[in-house]
Order: sequence, then structure tokens, then C-alpha cells
Amino acid sequence: MTATGKTPTESGDGETVSFNHVGLCVSDLARSRRFYEDVLGFHYWWELGVPDEAAGPLMQIPPPVGSSAVYLVKDRFVLELIHFADAGVHPSPRRVMNDLGFTHLSVAVADIGAVLAQIEPAGGDILEDTDMGGRAIMIRDPDGQLIELTTFAFRSMWPPWPDRAGPAS
Repeated sequence: MTATGKTPTESGDGETVSFNHVGLCVSDLARSRRFYEDVLGFHYWWELGVPDEAAGPLMQIPPPVGSSAVYLVKDRFVLELIHFADAGVHPSPRRVMNDLGFTHLSVAVADIGAVLAQIEPAGGDILEDTDMGGRAIMIRDPDGQLIELTTFAFRSMWPPWPDRAGPAS
């Protein structure tokens, strides 16, 4: 039984599979945390230091790993910032949208201009050539992760929220 009164196999809504989080490897945990919290409005939830004997096999990284993670939340979305103090990180080429795998995060904001003014001082990049007339634009976080900024009006184009997707925000 957990603190919520549910058994560890229950999601809380009777489902047997539930969304957990998205993990993002970062080169500087404090810098990335400032970027996601101060610029994009995420909130600190908790952090976890994972012992090498668990982190190594799970993450397929030979020890020493020195893994630590900070969990940030925004609208019930959980972003795990993962840092490897001992194993280090491997810079990768700048991803583009047709690279296989996760391509980008998308965040709706009230004022794109106000957010853009914070991007470069916080270590990110603005991809000026992606500007869709103030309705959407792509940026990169300090480690190069693509992030799409849209206005809240973008959500007005969405179809009705499906019954089993969970609460909309």
C-alpha cells in the first residue's frame, strides 16, 4: 500500500499502464533547472540520486555513473533532468525534426516575445528562421534540445479532449 492508499500496481484510475515522465540528459543540472523553471515555468518537485549499482545496469552505462535526477512539473507533465557527474555526457549533433525518436517539447505561453527575451540570457538559442509570425517559434535549451513555443491560441485548434487522456489543463 502507498501513501495514496493504492497498491503499487494501480494507477489510481484503474489503468494498468500510466505515464510516468520524460527524461532529458543535461550537461549542467543547475543551469538546466534554472532554464526550465525561470524561463518555461516548470516547478521543482523532487530529486533522486541513483546508486551506481542500480543506475549502471538500468541505464546501460558502465560505472562510475554518478547519476542524479531532478524532477520538474508543469501541467501534470513530469520532466526528469538527468545528470551524470562521473560518466559524463556525450554531445550529440543538433537534432532536427526528422531525426528518429523524440523530436521536441512543445510549450504554450501567454507572451512569446516575453519568453524569447529570456532565452539567450538563460543559455538557450532562438531559431529566428522558424518564427511563424508570433504564433510559434522553435528554440533550443542550453544543451540544444528543441522546444516549440506556441501561443495559447494554438490550443483552440485542438479537437475535443478524449475521455481517457486525463484532465486537460
